[in-house]
Amino acid sequence: MTCPTPGSGRSGLLRRVGIALVAALAGVLGSAAPAAAHAADTPDGTNYRTEVTGVTPALPGLRVRVVEGGARLELENRTGRTVEVLGYAGEPYLEIRPDGVYENTASPATYLNRTLAGDTALPAGADPTRAPSWRRVGTEPVVRWHDQRSRWLAEAPPPEVAAGPDRPHRVRDWVVPLRDGLRPVELRGTLDWLPPPDPLPWWSVSLLGALAIGALGVLPRNSRPGRRATAGLAVLAVVGGVAALGFALARGADAGLGGMLLGLVTAQLWPALTGVGALTAGAYALTRRPAGDFALALAGTCLALFTGVTNAAVFLRSVVPVPWPAQWARVLVAVVIAVGGGLAVAGVLRLRATGRSADATPTGTGARRRPARRWSVTLPAGEPGSGADGERADQPAVSG
Repeated sequence: MTCPTPGSGRSGLLRRVGIALVAALAGVLGSAAPAAAHAADTPDGTNYRTEVTGVTPALPGLRVRVVEGGARLELENRTGRTVEVLGYAGEPYLEIRPDGVYENTASPATYLNRTLAGDTALPAGADPTRAPSWRRVGTEPVVRWHDQRSRWLAEAPPPEVAAGPDRPHRVRDWVVPLRDGLRPVELRGTLDWLPPPDPLPWWSVSLLGALAIGALGVLPRNSRPGRRATAGLAVLAVVGGVAALGFALARGADAGLGGMLLGLVTAQLWPALTGVGALTAGAYALTRRPAGDFALALAGTCLALFTGVTNAAVFLRSVVPVPWPAQWARVLVAVVIAVGGGLAVAGVLRLRATGRSADATPTGTGARRRPARRWSVTLPAGEPGSGADGERADQPAVSG
């Protein structure tokens, strides 16, 4: 009979738990694919607000909403029937059937709607007058797509916006034609211009917060105030990490749990990594090891640059792709910039102070000093100044 080695049962259990967690995560991400696919081109913000006002006539079981800050429309069909989205020339474009989503490869909208800018080159077979050729692209009756009818595509603003950019404007009412079997249906909505916020107060708060946190780095590391400052910096690193992860999760929140997790490893990979790095640095700094200052400085720099500055567009845009008011997204980004910049400044100040202390320490102060050695010069007997034993009587003993 073979006896199990010590710890083999525990390692096997951990292995099984790990496999189960990976399988569960893969299942969650897989289930999110129909609703969250192709979200990498979501803008950081915009000043145009897209809203759905309703479906005419109403279809019970049909739900349409705006997602990703207006970048896409999402349609969920629980009617039990096939609902069709028509393209820009009135041709069949999408079919949302009970068993999944199908796209017409002959429709130009299939290619134009793949990117936010709508600049995909059309293949030779894209012709709205051709008979539909359906290709299945999803297993759930839920679809997301860019639609040029619900957004403003031109770089220059509309004339009324250019004349008064500091006031809200209704740009247009838009319509996306649908079909329920043979019955025409209209998806209606509005497109409005919202004046952008003033970025100066947000940048001022962020930079002043970074300077205030960075000032903790001037306290001597090994003093009582310095040890308290270390604990405070560690806690702030955790706060900054949580804020970074919260913002990264919020960018995919309208796609559900699977969409949030998928976003962490795709479009929001760097904010997720810097958030985890800040949490780790904060925990490490609490151990009060000498390398804690370097860990805080590195984590703070990455936090400020890769999560804060790269998402600072929220200070300039009135519509932000998060599920809550844009004001809260600005608060999170301001916290990340303040904490990240402050940790970087405090860490650098402490590292410089440590370097100066090392340079000021005398070399070899820890070595034992050798006792002075006494020696004398012996002259031949009979020489002037020599004693009876040949030692000079008129010279003191010399230490060497």
